[in-house]
Amino acid sequence: MNLYVSLLRTGVPAAVGWVIAQAAAIGLQLDDGAVSGVLTPVAVFAYYGLFRLAEKHVSPRFGWLLGYAKPPVYDSLPSSS
Repeated sequence: MNLYVSLLRTGVPAAVGWVIAQAAAIGLQLDDGAVSGVLTPVAVFAYYGLFRLAEKHVSPRFGWLLGYAKPPVYDSLPSSS
């Protein structure tokens, strides 16, 4: 389940970032290299960061905008002694 959640919470911001970048490119008339190389990752980072912070500090319901309302929980690694 954690793998599914982590993939979903990565894929949704990536898809939204791509859509935002494509829409911005139309208005800004950017070339494809600027959109794929710069604008898409920036939009993904901003989208994920905004809704991750909102999920943590405002309401857990904002997690749905990342594709799943709850972040994945991973087991801690055993400490090596």
